[in-house]
Amino acid sequence: MLNESSILDANILIVDDQDANVTLLKEMLHEGGYTSVASTMDPEEVCALHRKHSYDLILLDLQMPGMDGFQVMEGLKSNDAEAYLPVLVITAQPGHKMRALQAGARDFISKPFDIMEVKVRIRNMLEVRLLYKMLGNYSKELERKVKERTAELRESEARYRALTELASDWYWEQDENGNFTRVSGPVREMLGIHVATHDGVASDVGASVWNESERQFLREKIAARLPFLDFVFSRANANGSRQQFRVSGEPMFDQSSRFVGYRGIGVELTTKR
Repeated sequence: MLNESSILDANILIVDDQDANVTLLKEMLHEGGYTSVASTMDPEEVCALHRKHSYDLILLDLQMPGMDGFQVMEGLKSNDAEAYLPVLVITAQPGHKMRALQAGARDFISKPFDIMEVKVRIRNMLEVRLLYKMLGNYSKELERKVKERTAELRESEARYRALTELASDWYWEQDENGNFTRVSGPVREMLGIHVATHDGVASDVGASVWNESERQFLREKIAARLPFLDFVFSRANANGSRQQFRVSGEPMFDQSSRFVGYRGIGVELTTKR
């Protein structure tokens, strides 16, 4: 939220070809506690000054020789990267007020000055301007975070692809109950997991005999929710052949540190040899 110091420290430019008007506005602003007030009597300098200093408020007289306030606003619109034009016009012509607002001005001050009205309008406009800048900064920060997060996700996806390609005869994910939720490759067949036959009855794949001490070690790791790296286990098949597998896995947790399952990668060493 805005505080008093951020309003009083706002960057203000007075543009008027009359020295008396400039002096009056400067004195009024300084008496009100504003600390950063600049001025120019040359309207052709305004665009360059705003590009350099990015004013929070420009008090702009409309009736000036050589280049009037309307022309200044057109220049500001073409040079300003922001959609918000921080201009408060000063005019003695009632007919110019609507035209000024249509040209991009945010508000107006009538001549001769009503000091109280001037103070209120300046204060209100600065509050709107600074809130607008805060919103813009927040949007930029949010956009930056979204870009960072998107880059992180892409990097994570690239690591996942590389991991599965290098591993990798297979990749899997399981939920907290041990059910497979994602499988890449013949995981079930290699591990001898029950699968449904054509008549819907579950049966073991082949008549393989697993090394139970190895399988028990792996089960204990999973039960304790511990990671395992390059764990090798084997099975003997009915035809007398023997297969070896190497597997790595890690437990997965959600943001509240609740266990949600395992994921892992594996390779059949027998085939690789």
